[in-house]
Amino acid sequence: MKYTKLGKSDLNVSRICMGCMGFGNALTGQHSWTVDEEQTRKIIKQGLNKGINFYDTAIVYQNGTSEQYVGKALRDFAKRDDYVIATKFTPRTQEEIDSNISGQLHIENYLNQSLKNLGMDYVDLYIYHMWDYHTPMEEIMEGLNNVVKAGKVRYIGISNCFAWQLAKANFYARENGLTEFISMQGHYNLIAREEEREMVPFCKNQNIALTPYSALASGRLSRHTGESTKRFEEDSYARFKYDSTKETDGKIIKRVEELAENKGVSMTEISLAWLLTKVDSPIVGATKLSHIDTAAKAVDLNLNNNDINYLEELYIPHALAGVMAQNGKQKAGNVV
Repeated sequence: MKYTKLGKSDLNVSRICMGCMGFGNALTGQHSWTVDEEQTRKIIKQGLNKGINFYDTAIVYQNGTSEQYVGKALRDFAKRDDYVIATKFTPRTQEEIDSNISGQLHIENYLNQSLKNLGMDYVDLYIYHMWDYHTPMEEIMEGLNNVVKAGKVRYIGISNCFAWQLAKANFYARENGLTEFISMQGHYNLIAREEEREMVPFCKNQNIALTPYSALASGRLSRHTGESTKRFEEDSYARFKYDSTKETDGKIIKRVEELAENKGVSMTEISLAWLLTKVDSPIVGATKLSHIDTAAKAVDLNLNNNDINYLEELYIPHALAGVMAQNGKQKAGNVV
């Protein structure tokens, strides 16, 4: 495994971050395809053995059971200083708004619950899961600064926002002596490259780490044509993100398949090796031990310029998908 500093922080993280959305009680929460605690523990132990020290979860993943499973496994298998844990909080609920719970109190309450779920005193990276259009940005930044000063959070990151929003928030924090976001978690992979327009160059300029989710397009960039999985069959949110462009995306996926065959490696290795030329530490979900093995191998796979051009040249502009497609209109339910 190779490691990198996460943006301006002193966090030394593996080039692969284990995404933990696939862990949790399948009988509760958004997804029916998640794995139980026993399988979660096996996968995390394998990840640690492969040198993966960076783990990303969220309070909303399977109603907190992802945090619970992940926290217990990490506590049992590793020393606290040997891994970096990230979790995320969502915007205020309508119930909180009606009850006049401020953005600052919302953050404090959610973080305390996450810490309880994880069984930890602090998190290394606390991520603003998506922009809250019903809460002043200043309230969010003050609230995040409070939990950093309290020692419950080392650094803060953001996910699912536009470049102008990240710039506005960080420049406000800078002007007022508050904690700035040091990482950006957006939707970015070979068949979803809209982040390259503004977000990627802005983050490169500001030394903000890129830790994209959906690195394998919910498995589409790792499977041969015709192959299926439980998640592929049951993940309606992934279909929402990718089905409308599956014809054009399929041509790119075919090239991943061809290049993998030519190099004698897996499609996962090709897809992640490409992404690793662009970002710091992509988030890679795992529900099987084999997913960890192939992801780890990608770190050592070098693609030349011809390979990269071959993979990129068929891309055409895509409409924004998922949370970003809502154009500022928050909708209850699906988050990534």
